[in-house]
Amino acid sequence: MSPHGTRTTRGAAALSAPLLALALATPAQAATTVTVAADGSGDYTTVQAAIAAVSSGSTIKIKPGTYRGQVSIPAGKPGLVLQGTSGNSADVVITGSTPASTAGTEGSATVLNKAKDTSVTGLTMANTYAAHDSQALALYAGGDRQVYRNVRMLGYQDTFLSWGGTGGSQVRQYVYKSYIEGAVDFIYGNGALVVDSTTIQSLDRGSSNNGYITAAATHSSNPYGILITRSTLKGPSAAKTVALGRCWHAGGAADAIGQVLVRDSTLGGHVRQAGAWQDMGGFSWKTCRFTEHNNSGSGVTTGTSDRPQMSASTAANHTAQKYLAGSDGWNPVQ
Repeated sequence: MSPHGTRTTRGAAALSAPLLALALATPAQAATTVTVAADGSGDYTTVQAAIAAVSSGSTIKIKPGTYRGQVSIPAGKPGLVLQGTSGNSADVVITGSTPASTAGTEGSATVLNKAKDTSVTGLTMANTYAAHDSQALALYAGGDRQVYRNVRMLGYQDTFLSWGGTGGSQVRQYVYKSYIEGAVDFIYGNGALVVDSTTIQSLDRGSSNNGYITAAATHSSNPYGILITRSTLKGPSAAKTVALGRCWHAGGAADAIGQVLVRDSTLGGHVRQAGAWQDMGGFSWKTCRFTEHNNSGSGVTTGTSDRPQMSASTAANHTAQKYLAGSDGWNPVQ
């Protein structure tokens, strides 16, 4: 007995005429292309309505406008393409203002993407929660092989989460030619995440501690965590007040040995010279795997013991392709 009961195979000839007509008239839903427009000129007025209506592998084109409220892409709809139609990511804005303190981490995310093989281009994902006393995600990326090109992610605390669940399970995401902004742990998680050719903007908290760019919780069994490469780290903060990251042992897990490499990037003067990597939750930053390689700019220094530099020979195995290859050889790198 299967979970759904005994199944009997019958040919088309055994169907009654009405049932046969219905079977022939309702083939499996095919992937399609639909348009979302807030002004009613498309197929749908909200992004969520379009996601609910289309099948896996479909393309959702989004016209310029502001779209309020959470957008959720479930794991059961892989391969969706969300594409802003103007090519200017500032023209298409998906926005919310929900904090995790009232809705939980997933509930706070303006875009909650659990599906694999998703491609998102040419739009903004923003969480405008202004109290700055809670997590408030712009994007929760919880699916494997996701690509984000020419997007803006705007938030303050915990803007962008790459999360594959507890243990050694790991998802992969590639962010290319985009813009990410925040102040506290605003690129974080345990995924294999590559941020490539992107502007990373640290917001000014008006403090001698102007926050932390990353908070990695990479499982000890995974060699690759967060890679920032060919990017520009900037911000209006006072000089030497922003940390590159801190060591997040999610839930106090001893095996969350975060891995972050910042390489081939330009670091602004807001980056701390000493103390660029910080402790967190009672765990020393030295329990994590934090390094730099071949960076430039006024935020660079190689003269302190707390700015570990990766050797050229080791860096050869820490490319964007290596971070994302996994067991299937996935390579979206441009």
